[in-house]
Amino acid sequence: MIASSTLVACSSASDQVVTLDFFQFKPEAVKEFASVINDFEAKNPDIRVVQNTVPEPDTAIRTLLVKNKVPDVLTLNVSGNFAELARACVFADLSNEAPAASVNPAVQQIVQKLGSCDQGSGAEVNALPFASNASGIMYNPQIFAENGVEVPTTWNELLAAAQTFKDNGVNPFYCTMKDAWTAAPAFVNLGGTLMPDGFFDKLRAEGSDLDTVSFSKNFSDAAQKEVKLYSFCQDDFASRDYASGNKAFGAGESAMYLQGSYAIPAIRATNPDAQIASFPYPVTDDPDSRVVVSGVDVGISIGRDTPHRAEAQRFVDYLMSPEVVQSYSEAQSTFSPLKNAVPNTDPALAGLEPYFSDGRIIGFIDHQIPASIPLVNMLQSLVLTGDSEAFLSDLDSEWSKVAARTATARKGKS
Repeated sequence: MIASSTLVACSSASDQVVTLDFFQFKPEAVKEFASVINDFEAKNPDIRVVQNTVPEPDTAIRTLLVKNKVPDVLTLNVSGNFAELARACVFADLSNEAPAASVNPAVQQIVQKLGSCDQGSGAEVNALPFASNASGIMYNPQIFAENGVEVPTTWNELLAAAQTFKDNGVNPFYCTMKDAWTAAPAFVNLGGTLMPDGFFDKLRAEGSDLDTVSFSKNFSDAAQKEVKLYSFCQDDFASRDYASGNKAFGAGESAMYLQGSYAIPAIRATNPDAQIASFPYPVTDDPDSRVVVSGVDVGISIGRDTPHRAEAQRFVDYLMSPEVVQSYSEAQSTFSPLKNAVPNTDPALAGLEPYFSDGRIIGFIDHQIPASIPLVNMLQSLVLTGDSEAFLSDLDSEWSKVAARTATARKGKS
């Protein structure tokens, strides 16, 4: 059931049925969640769940917060926006609830690193991972075979493969710079693998005066490699958008595509028979350094002040059951975040699944960068101009501005 953006939780005194407001942010998953809700209500006749999906969910949830109408149960993309809400103590602590023990620790750690109500100590769990995505390089196995190219495991092998395709008249990558954000997947893989341990913790500790660490000092290699990859795009890449890229890759117009698992349903929507496989970014010339960038595509939270905590928890317990998580994973081409989960058998994910199962994953580094920094627009400029020094200098400058404003705000409250 899809309701309006006005979310009202209530309990009927006449029939003793509790109504839960379920804020669900993914319009493409409405049918899956509707089916789950029907099954849950059949087994729990004393609870009614109203699924609410709205345009621009990040804006919608903040509007509800201003009105003091936090939904009972929420799904949210676990990103920087979620982290701000978690640190503001909007969500309940789920650390002692049964489903928390079933989550793959490596996946939960991605959530915890973003922040929680206890301001980062990690004691509170404000979201349980329900579905995880992965960012790798998608490729067309038929085109690889026709050109005698093996899946690359090192940076130099990746460049050699791209050059082979180019020499053979095949687009190595289909790129879509009309949509600035599509430059980010490559950057989070390159930067996430190459940055020193604890980079963002050290960066935040420095405040506005960047000295020991900075983007200019520590991300030069990543920025240059981003430019190099995009030198193998098709000629009109600056004018093509994400939808065009999904359609083109699905039609076999390039050997590779710099997008993640989240794009698979959209690609198949354009061509159900699309040839799709994937491999992790080979960022260095050491095959053992390969990891998969993974994000919690869907996290489940409970409103901290819900008057229906017990009923909300029963619904969350049901959502987090292995059967429900696995069914959603298969329908939406995601990875289950649960311990000992059955691997997703989607062939498009086969090249990434072992890394996920083994915990060889890292989070999206762009989730560590404040939303007020126009990162994707800066990445778009980097790709179009090739000026890595200007990109890094501008990123340092923007970070310093945010750090200075944050410090000033804290002083004002003290």
